[in-house]
Amino acid sequence: MDSTSGGGGGGASEPNSGEGPSGTGGGVGDGSSAAPPSRYESQKRRDWNTFLQYLKNHKPPLSLARCSGAHVIEFLKYLDQFGKTKVHLSGCAYFGHPNPPVPCACPLRQAWGSLDALIGRLRAAYEENGGRPESNPFGARAVRIYLREVREGQAKARGIPYEKKKRKRPTTAATTATVANASTAAAEDGTSGGGGSSEAGAAPTVAIAPSSTSV
Repeated sequence: MDSTSGGGGGGASEPNSGEGPSGTGGGVGDGSSAAPPSRYESQKRRDWNTFLQYLKNHKPPLSLARCSGAHVIEFLKYLDQFGKTKVHLSGCAYFGHPNPPVPCACPLRQAWGSLDALIGRLRAAYEENGGRPESNPFGARAVRIYLREVREGQAKARGIPYEKKKRKRPTTAATTATVANASTAAAEDGTSGGGGSSEAGAAPTVAIAPSSTSV
């Protein structure tokens, strides 16, 4: 994924730069155990400040209360100028080619994954800053449709399909089943007197093959 940046004349910072925590609890006295914000929280705060700065520099300026899904899409398109992902145009000879042999003049865009993660953080930040879930512009249907179109368009242009990451629940289940089977086998082995641990005087259970009788 590439970094999203809200720099330039708008004074916006990098909403998805992947940097570490920017606020590490400055001014914390000795003996204080205040933990610094996580990387996710730091990134979310930077993204939120970037979006507020974008609204402030908007012409005409926009208030958060008047922000809609259309303004969110406009913000995402604005971020494309800072993208680092090559998205081939339909007329490009390398359209649909995942690994072009030589560079082309097609534009750089924000990768779908970066935009999707950004919207997730902004959606959470909106509600954490007093916004109502039912009026959250980052969760608007128009924004979801736009992200889906970006994903499908980039998949075709880059020849790289986007697939949801599968959770590793089957692995955990398989591990649990293996442990259970091992426990069951051990229990059965103990009841059959295996392992050569029979006490003296106890008759070990021995499997005797039936002898062949001649007719």
